[in-house]
Amino acid sequence: MHTLLPLFLKGMLIGGANLIPGVSGGTIALITRIFEPLVQAIKNVDLHALRYLFRGEFSSLARHLNMTLLAAVLSGAVLSIFMLASVLDYLFLNFPVYIWSFFLGLVLCSVYCTGMRVASWHIDTFLALTLGTAISIGIVIMSPAAANQNFLYLLLCGGVAACSMIMPGLSGSFVLILMGNYQLVMIYAVKNLDFQILLPVIAGGAVGLALFSRVLSYVFHNFRDITTALLTGFILGSTAILWPWKKSVYALNVDGTLLLKTDGDPIITGYEWYIPNFASMETAIAVILLLAGGSTLLLLERSVENT
Repeated sequence: MHTLLPLFLKGMLIGGANLIPGVSGGTIALITRIFEPLVQAIKNVDLHALRYLFRGEFSSLARHLNMTLLAAVLSGAVLSIFMLASVLDYLFLNFPVYIWSFFLGLVLCSVYCTGMRVASWHIDTFLALTLGTAISIGIVIMSPAAANQNFLYLLLCGGVAACSMIMPGLSGSFVLILMGNYQLVMIYAVKNLDFQILLPVIAGGAVGLALFSRVLSYVFHNFRDITTALLTGFILGSTAILWPWKKSVYALNVDGTLLLKTDGDPIITGYEWYIPNFASMETAIAVILLLAGGSTLLLLERSVENT
């Protein structure tokens, strides 16, 4: 229990982060020191694992998969997603500037925390940082697609989003926004337990994780500093989507009315960023929450270092 509880709590943080567009669960895994063992455990879902399963060698299977880590982290993540879906839906609807400010502070601080893990900054790592930032910004300014409930598309959404969820700096939720299915999957399907939508997404996610974890494990093991710098750039570039002061740009029909998704919500095609009125009370509260978000991550980082 002494070992399981911290892993379960870290899983809840990862799950909660993956609900938030622009915040990466992989970043939280990196900050809390479980990124590498988690990727390795996912990577071990292979032919050896299937052999242990079919032979009924469950103790060997558990050791091979590091089942203690996987079960604790994944159960915490799943519980967090189901607990927070409705809460975040309410907060984004009623207090968008405040909630975006808190998360912006959290992610900005994670840029510093992740960058500090690069042992030596040189031309290669600076180039990787620049490339990661450029790629992330490019993803941010892409226009979201329309919602799509096609079975194969849901499989693809699950695979791509799952890969993004374990990649520090790339938000699985934001990827789902770009693919047009964030509201459908992370809000509607989770809140209503619509397994007709959830099951193909989960299946696609499982396959995507099994394949992508091998790539991540290899590059992180063989090119640690360059990979960490690249991930730092991903995180830095993703802050653009978290800027609290932005207006949604909606898709319109030919007659000028809002084009709606299947669930009745308007389709967001992008954002218009603006500078806030710094003399307003709303902005003052937002800045306080931004600092609170950064402080929260620093406290999390310090608590992990002391464990």
